[in-house]
Amino acid sequence: MLDCTLRDGGYVNDWDFGHSVITGTYKRLDEAGIDYIEVGFLDDRRPFDMDRTIMPDTDSLNKVFANVPKKHAIPVAMIDYGTCSIDNIGPCSSTFIDGIRVIFKKEKIDEALPFCQAIKDKGYKLFIQAISITAYSDMELLEYVQKINRVKPYAFSIVDTYGLLDNASLARYFYLIDNNLSPDVRLGYHDHNNFQLGFSNTAKFLSFETKRELIADATVYGMGKSAGNCTSELLAMHMNDRHSKNYNLNLILEIIDTDLMSIYQKHYWGYKYDFFIAAMQKCHPNYVKHLLDKKALSISSINEILAKIPESKKLHYDKDWMETAYLDYQKRDQDDHLAYLTLAKHISPQKKALILGPGRTITTHSAAIKNAVDDDTVVLSANFWPKEYAVDFVFISSAKRYSKLADVLHQDTIDSSLILTSNISTLPGYSPDFVLNYESLLWPQVEKKDNTLFLLLSMLHRLGVTQVFLAGFDGFGNGQGDYYQRAYEFSHEQTQDYNATMQRDLALMAGHFDIHFLTPSYYRQ
Repeated sequence: MLDCTLRDGGYVNDWDFGHSVITGTYKRLDEAGIDYIEVGFLDDRRPFDMDRTIMPDTDSLNKVFANVPKKHAIPVAMIDYGTCSIDNIGPCSSTFIDGIRVIFKKEKIDEALPFCQAIKDKGYKLFIQAISITAYSDMELLEYVQKINRVKPYAFSIVDTYGLLDNASLARYFYLIDNNLSPDVRLGYHDHNNFQLGFSNTAKFLSFETKRELIADATVYGMGKSAGNCTSELLAMHMNDRHSKNYNLNLILEIIDTDLMSIYQKHYWGYKYDFFIAAMQKCHPNYVKHLLDKKALSISSINEILAKIPESKKLHYDKDWMETAYLDYQKRDQDDHLAYLTLAKHISPQKKALILGPGRTITTHSAAIKNAVDDDTVVLSANFWPKEYAVDFVFISSAKRYSKLADVLHQDTIDSSLILTSNISTLPGYSPDFVLNYESLLWPQVEKKDNTLFLLLSMLHRLGVTQVFLAGFDGFGNGQGDYYQRAYEFSHEQTQDYNATMQRDLALMAGHFDIHFLTPSYYRQ
């Protein structure tokens, strides 16, 4: 069993465990009988910090663990190839660690293996980690193993970087490697828990028939990158029960209770639906994050976009490609000529437009809002329906808000006309009265082009309206009370930069509209 809490867990808190937690965790794991303990990253891009488990060289590592005795466990560190010069790695005899694990992607195999050999020549137990194992074809993996055999590392590990494996696919990789890897090389497995299969896969890995030693990775309480890892406490219990081990569970649980729970409460890790989506679509999780951060797409829309990622890009995040794909998805052509002709009968240049946003001020300032409405006012709401007001038109440009509106309408009867933009796929029973071409509503000069307020202003501009009153566009104060109803709290974590950007974009509208705020707003200059 190899515990990598101090290394993989560091993705959660930027490796800032605190010196006493670092040494205390190591000592407890060692006393618990853990066979290998990974103590952190060697990365010369980072300065030395006694409180962090990411260190620029082996001398720094020696300082962190200066007063820690080595007993049962074999201590190791990890290097992401290219982030630590071989000159920063002293001879094994001069360091606290006995082994180094090296990770690199398949396109760097030929340049990374000489570095690995240099690590081995310095006296370290060399572990080579096959990250993103699912990126390899069978032939590529066999060629990789042949190259590994020439280096003869201490261990070679299957790394399921994106948590895509199940028991059957793991078995295929295992037997392919086991039947071709030199018999004196140990075989390891490192998982991620995107499909909640971390423990199951690791237990399956340990059950395979082989003559070689197997090394299973885990972290205490599953602490680790993305959806987390197989948990050390579960794996230790399993190996005690099924593999005649004698790991001390109490000492592992003490690490959770004493040190990790306070970190967990500040920085949640573990199974999350966004990592599940990424694993389901077999793509890099940053693609999912990019689309979720838009806070405008339904999950079905997100899946449609992810399904279009080329195989060559799926596991190599390309931000520019993703943004282009998002904009292309939104740009669904729609002939809206007749829609505008009908809208013009109700929204004329002589009308004043009152636009309601979902901010809490539409409740606290309701009297002022209602007093602003007269016979020459058309009332519109942006991405929601406030039943407390007589709204003429509900304008929706977010698929996520449209889905929420369907939930609301299931319980209430709406008298307002529904306007959707063409990027939204309609739901049965909730057909819009008007559909407007999304792309034609984009203001080229504003930064927040896809913001619903600006799309709605673009519609009003086309209809000739110039007098606009805004209410409920409060902006974000990073508090739970940003929205007037809890049901609309899709995000209250926008930064002050978002408010400033909206303020600048609205200032650009001054040449087209006479805009008045009826309620307090961070967007107001």
